[in-house]
Parts: sequence; C-alpha cells; structure tokens
Amino acid sequence: MASKPGILTDWPWKPLGSFKYIILAPWITGSIYSIIVKDAKQWDVFNLAILPLMLWRILHSQLWISLSRYRTAKGTNRIVDKGIEFDQVDRERNWDDQILFNAILFYLGNKYFPGGSHIPIWRTDGVIITMLLHVGPVEFLYYWFHRALHHHYLYSRYHSHHHSSIVTEPITSVTHPFAEHIVYFALFSLPVSTVVFFGTGSIIAIAGYITYIDLMNNMGHCNFELIPNWVFSIFPPLKYIMYTPSFHSLHHTQFRTNYSLFMPIYDYIYGTMDKSSDTLYEISLQRKEETPNVVHLMHLTTPESIYHLRVGFPYLASKPYSSAWYLWLLWPVTLWFMMLTRIYRRTFVVERNRFHQLRLQTWAIPNFREQYHLKWQKESINNMIEEAVLEAEEKGASVLSLGLMNQGKELNRYGEVYVKKHPQLKVKLVDGSSLAVAVLLNSIPKGTTQVLLRGNLTKVAFAVAFSLCQKGIQVTVLREDEYEKLDKSLGTKSEGKLVISKSYSSCKVWLVGDDLTEKEQRKANKGTLFIPFSQFRLKNLRKDCFYHTTPAMQTPKALENVDSCENWLPRRVMSVWRIAGILHALEGWEEHECGYTISNIDKVWEACLKHGFQPLTVPTQSKS
Repeated sequence: MASKPGILTDWPWKPLGSFKYIILAPWITGSIYSIIVKDAKQWDVFNLAILPLMLWRILHSQLWISLSRYRTAKGTNRIVDKGIEFDQVDRERNWDDQILFNAILFYLGNKYFPGGSHIPIWRTDGVIITMLLHVGPVEFLYYWFHRALHHHYLYSRYHSHHHSSIVTEPITSVTHPFAEHIVYFALFSLPVSTVVFFGTGSIIAIAGYITYIDLMNNMGHCNFELIPNWVFSIFPPLKYIMYTPSFHSLHHTQFRTNYSLFMPIYDYIYGTMDKSSDTLYEISLQRKEETPNVVHLMHLTTPESIYHLRVGFPYLASKPYSSAWYLWLLWPVTLWFMMLTRIYRRTFVVERNRFHQLRLQTWAIPNFREQYHLKWQKESINNMIEEAVLEAEEKGASVLSLGLMNQGKELNRYGEVYVKKHPQLKVKLVDGSSLAVAVLLNSIPKGTTQVLLRGNLTKVAFAVAFSLCQKGIQVTVLREDEYEKLDKSLGTKSEGKLVISKSYSSCKVWLVGDDLTEKEQRKANKGTLFIPFSQFRLKNLRKDCFYHTTPAMQTPKALENVDSCENWLPRRVMSVWRIAGILHALEGWEEHECGYTISNIDKVWEACLKHGFQPLTVPTQSKS
C-alpha cells in the first residue's frame, strides 16, 4: 500500500479474493457458445485467443518467478545481495490482477472498438508499425510519466507502493495500484489500438507485443543479470535501446535515476542515467555461485507440495502448508512434475538465508514422503543423499543438517552410514535429534507427573523417554511391543518410571509419533495436550483437546530473507532439525550428531536460547 493511498488504489474485484476470475465467465461462456453454434469460418479468432493469451501470460510470469528465485538462491549473477520478507510477498500476491484487467478490456475492445473483431492472424505491416510506435511515443511518454510518478504528490499516493520492494522479483514489475494500471494500459494500447483502427492489426502483433512487454518487465525485475557482455560488444548501440536487470535494479535502490521503460536512451538524453549502471552490470555478471556455510537437506512431502516451495507459488510458500482448492485444477502439471522428479535425480537449491555471518541454503531432494517407506527406493534415495553430502563438502560447507532425510535407522541409521563410508568428512552431519529432545522436554507443562508415549519409536522418542524417566516423570505406553523396545533400551535407567497401561484416560499429556491412529486419538480425555515428536504434523481431530506444533522454535529477527513457511509451521517459525545445523555452525562444534549419538541436551538448549531462538507457546485452549 502507498504511504498515502489515493483514489482508485484497490482493484474493483478485491472482495472476491481467489474467485475474482469469475468476472470473465460471461465472455468465456459467450466464446464457447460461438464455437458451438457458428461455422468455423464465422469464428472471431481474436475473441477466442484472449483466454489462451491470458493463460500464457500467467504461465510466462510464473516461469520467471521460479527462475528468478532459483537463481538468486544460488547467488549466480545476483544483483542486490539482500533478501525479501513476508510483507513483500503479501504486497505482491495479486500480481495477476493486471492480467485479468487486460483480459476484460480486450473482450470489451473486441466488441466495441472499430475494427476490433475478426482481425487476421498475421500482417507484416502491422507488426512493423507496432514496433515503431513502441520505440517512439510509448517509450517517450512512459519516461515522462514515470518521472511524474516520482513527484512527491503522486509518489506518496501511488508509486511508493511499487517502490516498497527494494529487492525486486519479476512480479514486482506489475505491483501497482489500480489507477497506475489504467494509465499503463492506455499507454501500451497505443500501438495496438492504432494498428487495429487502421486495419493493419493482427493476432500475432498483439500477442507478440504483450509478450514482449511481459518479458522485459519480468527480466528487468528478476534481480540477477542474464544479458551477456558479448551482446553489447557485437552491437555497442544496443546499450541505448535495451536495458538490463542491473540497470533497472538501480532505479529501485537509487529512486531518482534510470527512469526509462525498456530503452535507456531517454535517460542518456535527459541526464538521469545512473553513473554506476555499467559498474553494477559488470559486477553482477562476475558474481559467482554462493558457497554456503550451512546446508539444510529436505524432500517434498506430497505431490502438490512442489507449489509450496519458495520457487513455486510465492503466496502459497508464505503460508503454513495447506491444500488450496484450485490446485486440483493443476493435476496435469502436478503429474508432469512427479514424472520430472523421477528423471531429475539431483538436489536443487530452493532457498537461501543469512544469519549474522552465516550463509544458509536449503536443498531439496526430488523425492516424496511415501517413497521413503518403499524398500526398493532405499538405495536410490541413499545415493542422492550421499551425493548431496559430498557436494556440500566440495562447496566448503561446515554443517549439513539432514532434516527430513532423517527417516530412521532402516534407511541410513540416522545418517551414520555416510560418516562411516567417508570417515574424512569435514562437513559435520547433524540430524537435530538433541535439540528436538530439548524442545519436547520444555514443551511439557510444568508440574506434569505422567505422560503417554505413543507412535513410531524413533531416536527422538527413545531419548525423550530416557530423559523423562531421569526427571522422575512416569512414561506410559499402550502397546506391548513398544514397551519391550523401550525397556530393552533403557533397562535400569528407566528408574522404574516406564509402565505399560491399557487405559487411555490416565494421562493428559500425549507425546505422539507418526502412526498414532484416529481411533486412539479419539479415546483421549477432554483437554488432552498432544505434542508431536515427529517431523510430520498430527491431524487435529478433537475440538476439545490442545495441539502443539511439531518440534520448532521462533526465529530471531536477525535471520534474513525469511519469506516462506516451513511446511505447516507458522511464519518465522523453524523446525528444530533445521535450527540444529545453524547452532552447530555458530558454536563451532566439531562432532557429528548422527547415528545414535545424542549431544548434551542442556548445552544444546542453552545455545539455542543464547542465539535468539525462542520456544513456542504451549497451547492452553483448543481451536474449533
């Protein structure tokens, strides 16, 4: 929002939210009806092309979003070396409003503008005229309109909304108040309306011109330099008629320079060219891929979780993981992504953060949760994890946190197999179990004398049970097989506090793992507090009970570039399996934390608090 919002700031269909596209229903229905009732020779091809053009524009922009976020996460050719936060994602979430707006005006123009309907597919003269009109009046008028927008009156009421994004993303290019987009459409429609009015317009000219505008807009705001130096060496005058991402990035950091649309020539003519444009261009081209200090390794959960990655849909990534209704419409794309992950068997960078002097990266392995339970997938998955470990070692990372890769002893013995296979590893492997135990122990309300432990017995479950028994808290289990495993592991160390019971009503605090059944959950007493010790959230079935998050902590403000949520956790809350790797690097601990090793719980907890990570509030009231 602008600092002093003016009239026509909000889009007219803002109250409709995600259902805003219903506005197009009458025109789309009319197009379908015309196909059904009319002969093919009578079809208005441009009218039928508006919807595909709109879908292409959305896809085009999304490809730029994903590419930009991937490239800036790696660091190669990055321009502004800062991050973005949740407020920018929220501000830019409705980037498709201008596409919807343009589609409405195209439908209206097709019906009411002279010569708007039944235009041909191609006309060479129309394409040339469109190009000339853009180079001439459009670029010139935009330059002066843009300078006017930086006058304090218009800037405070409109354009400051766009400039709130210092670090730009492709969708920053269309993040403007509604009033600005009205002027932009009038300006960019000059070439289109002219050729249509004089009968030289064509579908290719219109679609090509719109794609060109989208391409240059997205490129100019992508925050990584991609125009190679040799392009300008071959044709030096090109620097006056084509801008670069670094050229426009300076406009967002300096504000009073580089006003041009896509052709810098007017900044040269009127003396508003930023003197550091060439220098920043060269520096950005030479910037190498960033070498991380800490790598967090994760994998996809469900097939649609690909959209919740930071490189997916920005707004979905900025909310706790949930399934949006419209993702069902994307099932062909989801299926294609699933097939792609089966082919592409390498990790890829999905996010970068900075914490003080530490450079942090999150890498994703292209596998889904269910694949980790398939025995025939075990070798393939382990090979990919091993390759990621060795790649982190090669890049000079000091710590690699295994995160969701820590699926249990059946897969890789909690990461121990990699340490034994590569005994000279300098990168320290951290599975985060110690911090998970510390967080769980501090999540149990004070004064608790008895807890019920139920779920798949992992390394964390054994360690928590041991710690609770040592503290004099009774640990109750429901199943004989679980009791036997715990009793065998703890032995006399249980201090007589490990018991088996068939009663579900004796405990008000449940520590639960992955395989807690719905039937068991429904047997809990009213007011029971469920605390997951698994990395995967528990399905909340009871409105009369309390549910804690999976083991996690609130991150300090010093953690930069936090604009996406980690799975189902709230904003700026991070799982302990990820925090553990950061702590390991901050403290300079030299040992691996994998296999069956558990670090000193108190030492890990104190280090976590010392560096600003805060425990989450234990829920005291149920949510309906």
